[in-house]
This record gives sequence, structure tokens and C-alpha cells, in this order.
Amino acid sequence: MSVNLLDYDAAGLAALFAEHGEKPFRARQVLRWIHRFGRSDFDAMSDIAKSLREKLKAVASVIPPTIVSDKLSDDGTRKFLFDVGGGNAVETVFIPEDDRGTLCISTQAGCALDCSFCSTGKQGFNRNLTVAEIIGQLWQAERALETGLKDERIVSNVVLMGMGEPLANFESTVTALRLMLDDNAYGLSRRRVTVSTSGLVPAMDRLGEECPVALAVSLHAPNDRLRNELVPINQKYPLGELMAACNRYLQYAPRDFVTFEYVMLDGVNDADSQAYELLDLTRKVSCKINLIPFNPFPGSPYRRSPAYRIRRFAEVLMNAGVVTTTRKTRGDDIDAACGQLAGQVLDRTRRSARRIIDLHEVTR
Repeated sequence: MSVNLLDYDAAGLAALFAEHGEKPFRARQVLRWIHRFGRSDFDAMSDIAKSLREKLKAVASVIPPTIVSDKLSDDGTRKFLFDVGGGNAVETVFIPEDDRGTLCISTQAGCALDCSFCSTGKQGFNRNLTVAEIIGQLWQAERALETGLKDERIVSNVVLMGMGEPLANFESTVTALRLMLDDNAYGLSRRRVTVSTSGLVPAMDRLGEECPVALAVSLHAPNDRLRNELVPINQKYPLGELMAACNRYLQYAPRDFVTFEYVMLDGVNDADSQAYELLDLTRKVSCKINLIPFNPFPGSPYRRSPAYRIRRFAEVLMNAGVVTTTRKTRGDDIDAACGQLAGQVLDRTRRSARRIIDLHEVTR
């Protein structure tokens, strides 16, 4: 049975090669060919012994998810749709900027957390992505960008902020992260790789211990009452526990702050009084706050906060000395903006018949 080498980080590949009587340096060579040079054809791996190449052809393969569509926004944002089998597809977004090229990667086909303002959560949940399906998004995007428009940049930053909750797919997510950081693979700095979570506290602790990268927390509300409505996982891990977990994470993190993401919903969470509540909530956490104008999707009950209200909310935070940014909406003409990723997912959670998810199953 052939194994997909995209499913293995350096340690896993070395162990696999050892099972076949091959030395660790051979695994490192193959890792470089696959990830640094983007090769899937073993015959193209010119410094590998022919005998090993023949062995690999018999027992292994390099199979990334297939690109179903590739859309380019007027602002240069590029959205890829990947087939992950079983009638499911996931979305990945490349955002070119003057000083970086950021790839937003998905970790699940759908999402079980059901945040009320997110289109991904509204489509239900099918399954976790494999390592090959997660790292394969980066592998495929780099190939496409190399042959794309001349003014596009290669990927310099990766954010796990696409479809799904990364920490609910912990093992595959961490293995993919290790590949992103590995000098024989993508060689990204820990400061340039960000995991975004809705607040799975035990998994945040594990991530800090095993693979600390930059952390973003989807906050979106300044108190438990409202966050219980917007982000249902808050019922399992309320804000007091979440803030404590953020401080524990900072003991390991490559940055000295957590980014709190806060989507701006008109008349819901954007009042001055709520900005002051947010200041009080986060005052003991070294952080910056990223305000995200809500991106509408069909059937959503919310509206985007008006520009003046977002500016005022930011002023309250900044006047208190908190670093605050407002995310520029990118790719909304191709539904690639924050909160709009929906892909195509077969909902096997029967969400329409069962609104309250089993939080224990999601977080265990």
C-alpha cells in the first residue's frame, strides 16, 4: 500500500525510512525535494540513489489535494478551491501585500464550532483534514504562485485562519506546522506562522508546549453573555479561563503578545461601553487587538458596523494605549474575505436538526 509522503514531518519521514532500511539523511534529502523544491516525481530527485528512487516509486507517493478552481480578485487576492474527496472542497486564500505574501490555510472540511457570524460554521462539519491536505495547500499554492502573475509574491507568512478550528484537529495541525518551520521544508519563522483559535483551552496549552507559534484568538465579545451567543465554545471555556490560557501561552510564544480578533457587528458588539469592557477584560494580557469589519454572507442576521463606529471603537482602545489595527477587507468580490470561506462540505452533523453541538466531542 502506497503512503503519501506529504503526511510526514521530518521525524515521521525518518522513522518511515528506517523501516525500509534507509538512513536518516536520505529522509532529509527527500524532504527537501518535496517541500523546498516542490517535486512529486521521484525520478526528478537527482541526488537520490536510483535504487532508492525505485523503492519509493513502489511504496510511496506525493499527492497534494487537487485544485478545483483558482480565482483572482481585483485587489490581487487569490482564492484556491481544493478537492479533498467525499464531495468536499476547502478554500485557501493568498493575500499579496507590499512587504509580505500571506497564505490563509484551512484545517477542516467545515467547522463544528458554529460561530454565529461565520459562513463556514453555518455549512456544518464533515471531517478533519489530513496533514497532506493541510500542508498540500501550501505546496500547491507555492507552485501556482511561481507560475502566476509576475507581481505576485511567494508565501512569506502562513495563517491557519481558513475553514475549521485548527486546534480541534490538533495532531495534523501540529505536524503541518513543524513542516512549515523546518529548514529542510519551508523554513518559515515562528513569528510568521499564526494559529487562530476560538478558545480551546487545553489544546492552547498543548500547542504552547509542543509547537509555539504566533497565536490569534477569535474573541469577538467583551463578556461571557454575548460571547456565549457569538462563539458557543465559550460555554465550555469562558473568558476567565481563556485569558489565563493566553498568559500561559505567552510563556512559550515567539512573540510577546496575543492577537485578539474582534469582528465588528453593527449594534451587537461595537458600542463604546463594550470597547471599555474589552479593555478591562484584556488588561492583564500582553496583546494587540485586530478589528475585523464583518463580511456578510447569505442568510446572515448581522450587518457590518459603519466605518465611523469602527473608527470610534478603535479610538477608545488606542487612547488607552492598546495597539489596535483594523483589518482591510480583501478579496470580498470573490468571497475570499475573512468569515466568507465556505467551500463545499457535506454536513454530517445534522445541524438543522441539532443546534447545540456536543462540546465534549469537539474538545476532548
